Amino acid sequence: MVSRLLKTSYGWLKLIVILALLGALNAFLLMVYGIDFSVSILDSFVVVLLSFSGVMLLENIFRFYQPKKANSWLWIAVPLMLGGMVVFFGEMALEQLMKSKTEYLMFLQDVRLVRGAFVLLLFGAYTGLLVIGGLLEDQLEARKRAEMIDKLSKEAELYHLRQQLQPHFLFNSLNSISALVKRQPDKAREMVLQLSAFLRGTIRKDQLEWVSVREEMKSLRLFVEIEMVRFGHRLEVDFVVSEEAEASPLPSLLIQPLLENAVKHGVYGRTDKVLVKLVITKLGSYLNVMISNPYDPEAVNSNGKGFGLESVKRRMYLLFGRHDLLRVEKTPSLFTVNLNIPITK
Repeated sequence: MVSRLLKTSYGWLKLIVILALLGALNAFLLMVYGIDFSVSILDSFVVVLLSFSGVMLLENIFRFYQPKKANSWLWIAVPLMLGGMVVFFGEMALEQLMKSKTEYLMFLQDVRLVRGAFVLLLFGAYTGLLVIGGLLEDQLEARKRAEMIDKLSKEAELYHLRQQLQPHFLFNSLNSISALVKRQPDKAREMVLQLSAFLRGTIRKDQLEWVSVREEMKSLRLFVEIEMVRFGHRLEVDFVVSEEAEASPLPSLLIQPLLENAVKHGVYGRTDKVLVKLVITKLGSYLNVMISNPYDPEAVNSNGKGFGLESVKRRMYLLFGRHDLLRVEKTPSLFTVNLNIPITK
């Protein structure tokens, strides 16, 4: 308690003021009982000094040693012992300093029990505060450790998810490059350069938790360019981003797996032109992301429950602790994903 006070600004000054007020109160009470002013001041100085020394000793003992249940009797024995020592040595010091003050020495004997009881009560109350403070500090530290462990585990899982996303897209792109090398070497070279730029950007973003929609759109457009090299005329992606949403923050690399999922399940198994639509708007305190793609219930890959959707669901839960931020809607011809991102920054 005292050590905390000393750590605050002007801690020593505050402590001196408190001790001076206690000494003044003690001196005033002595003068009420007819003790001389000079004697009262000296008595107060000795009593306050010894009491303060005992309190500091008590605090240091229990700061470095917290008795367990088997030794709980020490919570009572230690303050009693220190209180007794303060009273004993205080009386010895005052008797030596006031040898010629017969009236004061008689008064000192009369108030011995009262003063001893007050000191013991003071030490007992301070010990109680130390016990309660220690328990609260232990609970606070345990809570901080639990929160830190939870945060570290979430960060580790988020990192793991992001590391999974990159190879997932990378392997698909490498397969496409391999297919293009002999048939269309120029497109294969173009795709390698685009893939290099995309991966360079995602590696840099790994260090950022949140980016603006405008920044994220650059990566998404580069991703789409790579996919258009893969699928040619069959793929068309329509981006619609409202002006007020462009500066809004969102977790980096969050939309890309959803867009990849839409391209994959929209284009695979089809020979006609496919339109994938991405709409980003700001709805109150949420950033709404809507991605739609053609949907064929009879197709093999039509379930739309791939790695992309599940990874985004898991990441949203880790970030916001909610399962209701991602919704999937199906019609006989359209698959739509609605993602609501809370704007917390």
